[in-house]
Amino acid sequence: MKTRNLGQNGPKVSAIGLGAMSFGGIFGDTTEAESLQCLDAMLDHGIDFIDTANIYGMGVSETIIGKWLATRRPNVTIATKASFVAVPQRHIDNSESHLRTALEASLKRLGRDHVELFYIHRREHARPLAEVIGTLQRLIEEGKIGGYGMSEIAPDTLRAAHKIHPCMAVQNEYSLWSRQPELGVIQACKALGVAFIPFSPLARGMLGDTPLAQPTDGFRAQNPRFTGENFVENTKTINAFRAFCAARGWRTAATALAWILAKGEHLIPIPGTRKAENLAHWAQATEITLTAEDHAEIDRILPPGFAAGDRYGDHQLLAVERYC
Repeated sequence: MKTRNLGQNGPKVSAIGLGAMSFGGIFGDTTEAESLQCLDAMLDHGIDFIDTANIYGMGVSETIIGKWLATRRPNVTIATKASFVAVPQRHIDNSESHLRTALEASLKRLGRDHVELFYIHRREHARPLAEVIGTLQRLIEEGKIGGYGMSEIAPDTLRAAHKIHPCMAVQNEYSLWSRQPELGVIQACKALGVAFIPFSPLARGMLGDTPLAQPTDGFRAQNPRFTGENFVENTKTINAFRAFCAARGWRTAATALAWILAKGEHLIPIPGTRKAENLAHWAQATEITLTAEDHAEIDRILPPGFAAGDRYGDHQLLAVERYC
């Protein structure tokens, strides 16, 4: 597994990380044993960067990772997040009291006294950005976190935050069917020496060797791209990409990740899975080199904006910065 820097002054990590959202059961039932097996497979494939959050299964994902860390004691880099509050009504809280309390709870579940990277999961727009970055800077100075990140933000937010205190990473959705970051965030991260961490780089399961069955989980079943005719059309379009990959002897998921990796040395995608066998399908993505002709053919098969339906339903857009 090749490596990349997690930000200009951050640690060196595997070029591909592991997103642990599904450990919490968001995309279907799972077991602790299954998730632990996936983490073991991750390490076997040379992946040492794990991304989680306090809301993934309401602490379940972090708890499983904590149990794994305690028994294996591996040398890995951990990123986690906080900001979502579920009650009394789902909202975003970037206050110092909330971020500190959430971080301490995450550290307890993980069995750590610090994490290398801590994100605000979404920006609370009513709260001054300087106040939020000030909180994160203090957490860095106290040794609780190695650096801070932000998720689903616009380029202007990154630039403003970075002026206050250097940002380590930005995490936005980016894949062959969600290419908005090409319109500013990827470039802004490169200019500032910030890592760009594409989440859902495999289109929430769509970019695998086998066509995805109609999802019934609570997240995708209400997502426009996975419903009705949109799902049918998206599956048909992606089938052509599967054929392209198969003709070259490449796994579909590995090719999709290789496409992302080719967009810049500061990109570190974090595909998510809870199954060791799925991880094995894409762990060798760093060994695929796409030619100029390959890129042109991929753009022909999956042109920018090809996906039918928005990437989020209106109910899933809380605090997402849609800058274009």
